[in-house]
Amino acid sequence: MKIISAIIGSHPMDKEEVVTFLENKLNLQIGTIDDEGDPNIQPVWFHYDKDREKFLIITPKATRKIKNLRNRPNIYFSIDDENLPYKGVKGKGITTIIQDPVRTVPEAKKIYMKYLGTLNHPIPRTILESIQKGNHVIVEIDPKFFSTWDFANMR
Repeated sequence: MKIISAIIGSHPMDKEEVVTFLENKLNLQIGTIDDEGDPNIQPVWFHYDKDREKFLIITPKATRKIKNLRNRPNIYFSIDDENLPYKGVKGKGITTIIQDPVRTVPEAKKIYMKYLGTLNHPIPRTILESIQKGNHVIVEIDPKFFSTWDFANMR
């Protein structure tokens, strides 16, 4: 994965630092483009599959972001910590929409375990049921690069 520095004066993260940072419970902000060419930015929960170097998010298939991604699969994303020391990862990627419950259910479980620490909560129970009915999809983001910053170890 290509990693570049996003901000002059900050420490660019290496691959290991990026993977560690992406284990956080911050939201991933995704940016899509609508039919009129306008941006649409949405915060989402995510799982980063470090072995495959892909982000996975879950969302209802009837959302604006899915409509936008069906028309234009390119996406911009950003995950940043607004607390000191400021750090983050952003980039551009290509998306694939996955509808098969055989693949979507296990990925959804990883996301809910990351953020909630349990599947015995109304949110994952409701969403997992909705996935089985075909109402939710997984969006897989294949990042082309990471642009990073970390002000903890300024050089």
